[in-house]
Amino acid sequence: MSTITVHTAQTDAEILDVMAERWSTRVFDPETPIDEAALSSALEAARWAPSANNTQPWRFVVARRGSDAHAAIVASLMGFNQAWAADAAALVVFATTTSIEGKPLAWASYDAGQAAAYFTIQAHASGLHTHQMGGFDRAAIAEAFGFGDDLAAVTVMAVGALGDLDGAPEALRERELAPRTRLPLSTLVVAGG
Repeated sequence: MSTITVHTAQTDAEILDVMAERWSTRVFDPETPIDEAALSSALEAARWAPSANNTQPWRFVVARRGSDAHAAIVASLMGFNQAWAADAAALVVFATTTSIEGKPLAWASYDAGQAAAYFTIQAHASGLHTHQMGGFDRAAIAEAFGFGDDLAAVTVMAVGALGDLDGAPEALRERELAPRTRLPLSTLVVAGG
């Protein structure tokens, strides 16, 4: 069995090890159950993410492999995501409330993104691996979990233990072994003084 244990980013400036070592795997162990303590820690980290006016607009659907909820989320995934994400021990939908007392929450998706980022970093620090997906049917998620007009799914995150790279299809192995790349800061910083 072959798993990737180190996939450290080559950064231009020093960053926290947990951030440099985190990557989005697509090869999950299809048998290892979710580490419940690590999952709880990741959810707790997400709960403590900053939000505009402390509105905390994020909501989570946590579905463990083998449950009807997990199957419903897998069914909502599009394209290549369906080929690998079912192996994840858990799938987490990050959703946002879209308004409070009739007032739209303009920053809700941004805030949910911060919660997802906190979740990801804590999950990695606790030994879990994650992969966020935007390719899913939002209407199917809303229907499956009874979301009203005031709740909208933002992303789905696969969570679990690393799987066997040797047993993965060739296209998946190639993606897993590809170097991690990012645009240089000189491209991303568009103004300054």
